[in-house]
Amino acid sequence: MTVLWTAQDAAVATNGRISGDWDGVTGLSIDTRELVPGDMFVALEGITHDGHVYVRQALDAGAGAALVSHVPDGCEGANLLVVDDTLTALQALGVAGRARAAAKVIGVTGSVGKTSTKEMLRSILAPQGRTHAATRSFNNHWGVPLTLARMPADTEFAVIEIGMNHAGEITPLSQMSRPDVALITTVEAVHLEAFDSVEGIADAKAEIFAGLVPGGAAILNADNPHFERLSTAAQAAKAKITSFGRASDDFHLKDVQTSGQATTISADIRGNATLIKLGTPGAHFALNALGALAAAEAAGADIGRAALDLGSWSPPDGRGSHVRLALPDGEILLLDESYNANPASVGAALAVLAASEPGRGPHRPGRRVAFLGDMLELGPTEIALHEGLAGLDAIDRIDKIHACGSRMKALHDALPVDKRGVFCADSVQLADAVEKVVDAGDVCMVKGSLGAAMRHVVSALRALGTPLSDSHTSEREDA
Repeated sequence: MTVLWTAQDAAVATNGRISGDWDGVTGLSIDTRELVPGDMFVALEGITHDGHVYVRQALDAGAGAALVSHVPDGCEGANLLVVDDTLTALQALGVAGRARAAAKVIGVTGSVGKTSTKEMLRSILAPQGRTHAATRSFNNHWGVPLTLARMPADTEFAVIEIGMNHAGEITPLSQMSRPDVALITTVEAVHLEAFDSVEGIADAKAEIFAGLVPGGAAILNADNPHFERLSTAAQAAKAKITSFGRASDDFHLKDVQTSGQATTISADIRGNATLIKLGTPGAHFALNALGALAAAEAAGADIGRAALDLGSWSPPDGRGSHVRLALPDGEILLLDESYNANPASVGAALAVLAASEPGRGPHRPGRRVAFLGDMLELGPTEIALHEGLAGLDAIDRIDKIHACGSRMKALHDALPVDKRGVFCADSVQLADAVEKVVDAGDVCMVKGSLGAAMRHVVSALRALGTPLSDSHTSEREDA
């Protein structure tokens, strides 16, 4: 395999000391469960665990070396790179990885749609050049430098997802990434417990312009109420602004049609009529698709080819993937939205469920069934925001809503009686009830914040049958 970091280059980048006899490593890992032989294991020190405990295990599993701040017991003379602090060293590797690559870097942030848009960009850029993007949602203080440090030197396009929970978090990640293109998908009422207003969230998202290279591009959602605020911040960074959305004159969204298996987007891109087809339903994916195309164009990709290649994209697991499951007496369709949740994304997921077409069971028509867990980090208005979901138009077309969590109890109580399903204290209890409330022909959508652990409900639904189709993207990293 190709060497990612020579021992000498890694030592220079981190100001570290080489121990043992190793020439280089072919990858980086922070988790022994995902380590590939030849990787450098990075022993990060967290609040609840210390990666140094697993160094010997990583070396025994084939790690080419380990990045450590001290020599763990049993590792004397082993292949190590010893540094003052492993997180600081990982960040230094990220900076060096960005500096040595001539890639066009696209930074993606936003309240909703970051990961889906990142994966769209991966799909449309990979056919046009060596493309690197993070696995999963590696978008925080260790995820961004890890992604940058994993970037091969010959990368042509890189897509870096950048997230935040508090003000000030995006600035250092943007300065580390130095994006040529900065895309903000949208600004919504999320992480409100850390902000006084949604305007504060918009300002935090605008921090992505802090590291924008001179003459870089800003891609902004013209339909978002905070477009002008974001535009002002982009102009202050001397960015070239391109907009997308129904209110945009650049990447103008004209119409969206959804069916059981697809989304058809009619757009006007700089005066050219364009038809885009996604192989998954969801009107909310339309704006993400146009934002991705605008970012790809700004990075130098062929826009016509990119629009065609969007047809091969499908949502990542937990973010809208579709799985058909065969039961003894029919089948069910699972819409897996379990990775995260906020009012905007829950509304979008419920709209997809409402537009779905259930099948036919052995005894009755199938139903549209939702399993909802708590939306977290919404601050003092969290109960009202949960209760407010009952007023969404999509609710009218949904047959049953099963819920769990102390916050989602507000929605359960606000629903019409005929739509109230099972209510449980947590997702484990709700998972136990799945077999009793689902029948052949049903379409089942699962949604909740990561902390609500709705993966238990997804696992219970998957256990009901055998997958007939599985629409999701791989978690392996392209480079």
